[in-house]
Amino acid sequence: MSHPAGTDTEATQTRPVTTLAAPVVIPALAVVAGLLVYCVAYRQEALALFSGAESWVTTHFDWFYILSVTGFLVFLVLMAASRFGDIRLGPDTARPEYSFVSWIAMLFAAGMGIGLMYFGVGEPMQHYVAPATQAAGTPAAAREAMLSTFFHWGFHAWSVYGVMGLVLAYFGFRYNLPLTLRSGLYPVLRNGINGPVGHIIDAFALIGTIAGIATTLGYGVLQLSAGLHQVFGWETSSSAFRIGLIIVVMGLAGTSAATGVDKGVRILSELNLTIAIILMLFVVICGPTTHLLLAFSENVGNYLSNLVSLSFRTFAYQPPATPGWFGSWTVQYWAWWISWSPFVGMFIAKISSGRTIREFVIGVLLVPATFNLIWMTAFGNSAIWIDSHQAMGDLSHSAGQVDALLFHFFDFFPFSTLLSVLAIVLIAVFFITSADSGALVADIIATRGAPHSPVWQRLFWTVVLGLTAAILMLAGGLKALQAMTLVAALPLTIIMLLLCFGLWRGLKADLAHYSQDLAHATSFWSGAHWRKRLAQLVHRSTEEEVRLFLQSKVLSAMRQVSAELQRRDVQAQVVGDNTEDGVHLVIPIEGVRDFIYGVRVTSRVLPAFMLAQAQAEDDDDGLVYEPVTFFEDGREGYDIQHLREEEIIADILRQYERYLSLSSDRRTHLLHTAPGHISH
Repeated sequence: MSHPAGTDTEATQTRPVTTLAAPVVIPALAVVAGLLVYCVAYRQEALALFSGAESWVTTHFDWFYILSVTGFLVFLVLMAASRFGDIRLGPDTARPEYSFVSWIAMLFAAGMGIGLMYFGVGEPMQHYVAPATQAAGTPAAAREAMLSTFFHWGFHAWSVYGVMGLVLAYFGFRYNLPLTLRSGLYPVLRNGINGPVGHIIDAFALIGTIAGIATTLGYGVLQLSAGLHQVFGWETSSSAFRIGLIIVVMGLAGTSAATGVDKGVRILSELNLTIAIILMLFVVICGPTTHLLLAFSENVGNYLSNLVSLSFRTFAYQPPATPGWFGSWTVQYWAWWISWSPFVGMFIAKISSGRTIREFVIGVLLVPATFNLIWMTAFGNSAIWIDSHQAMGDLSHSAGQVDALLFHFFDFFPFSTLLSVLAIVLIAVFFITSADSGALVADIIATRGAPHSPVWQRLFWTVVLGLTAAILMLAGGLKALQAMTLVAALPLTIIMLLLCFGLWRGLKADLAHYSQDLAHATSFWSGAHWRKRLAQLVHRSTEEEVRLFLQSKVLSAMRQVSAELQRRDVQAQVVGDNTEDGVHLVIPIEGVRDFIYGVRVTSRVLPAFMLAQAQAEDDDDGLVYEPVTFFEDGREGYDIQHLREEEIIADILRQYERYLSLSSDRRTHLLHTAPGHISH
């Protein structure tokens, strides 16, 4: 693989004791620790501080959150509709790692979480009894309740995740940069992403991630406590019980983290997805089925027809009928999604390599959002219908007790105790997977995307997340958690806007690169030695032969170019050996991305006619091996096995010339004034 300037290219034989990046971790932990110490030492003052900070941000920056999140949605739609939509998240020859069905299933799983369990019944019912503009408890209030819920859980939420995932996937898989936020500003900062600005960006991302996940864990603790009280009659309202619950669940999350993603997160994710679908289908079948089908159709139409006005609504001319509704709901949600964006965005990025930007945007915006809307209809409309037709207002009267509302809702269904037990299991599993995955993402941010981190680091971040949630719960309960999320998301929103700009710059450079002539290296062939080339064309090279070609011709050509550059006082080096990472020539330039010309061994399935011949020769490999080029921007190039040594040298110089011509004025001036610059 090629590596951008400033990254570590040296493999280590043993895993390091720690891979934590001190300039990122120390400031982030100092901020979080300072807040936690203040919360313990000055509990009342801390609660007042959090409330005041939340009020200040809501009063002065609510418009900023609204415009930013709407901007993210517009940005993604424009990216998908433009020529940028054809660009792949990886080399041009890359193809998706997962089938479309598997990818959709994982996006479907990403749309689930503690939030849907907590707010599936709670949000529609709270909007129903305290709506933004309508009279409470009326059909108009029910319609608006579902409209507001759809708005908060629909395209806008997933546009936040989509922007973060797209930035990470593009620069991670196409530029081969680490999966951290700083990488998204490479087109703007260049190698400055490895300096103080990059550290600050990742530190803010780490603080935002801790705040967002701690809030979610807080919701999980409150609902788990209410469920255990409902089913078993335990006294669960004490702080000691809830802190103990956090300790137990975080212990399970640590065990999951220690077993690895494949054994831990994957198994738990499949379990909670299965239980969630069973639970939702039970509610649809045993609830007001016909009403739900009618309601879903009208909910979708109402949502789509009001999408533009909702996207820009700030209540500038008339405040909501319910005081504080706007800041407590829409603004709080947008801050919550933003604080969660590094976590969910990284998951989406990891499973989306090889897809085009258009595929990515359509999938990320449509699939999880659609499932969220189906879930909210199943639980929200059922609750409102039951409240007005069976419960005679009982659910409305208890709407303020959101922690226990889901379990009270189950009382109106058959097998209510079993449903409550399933819900408790589901919430607990979501709790564990959120903490486990959150610890993994925090570790990736804290290590600048180090590929092999020791297990103790993931356990360390699990403890940090649990401790943050526990102390903030003691300091002021869910209110303190919400306030911290709202404030922490503010700088992260600014960073995300800069990431959009960086992505746009990177995509423009991408199109500029491919607007030039892309003739393969074979354009240097004059027709000489045609019999030898013909023999190569009809011969199926083995892996050993291709590796020998790398050792004999490719390395020799690279070393000749490197020696000539060094003779002219230009730094150059040949990196790598005959391993699967291949070999590459690196010309480092201060302040810009290194020039890299690399060649690696790749394999592909034989064409049908050659496969039949291979089988006739008792060769069951079924693969053809080729030496394929790759470059500094992550592109994978073309097969060069038919080139002679001097033709490989000519191809290296041709790519170097293109590299210079695509540089900005500043970079071109820097390169052309360097001593010993090669002219063509």
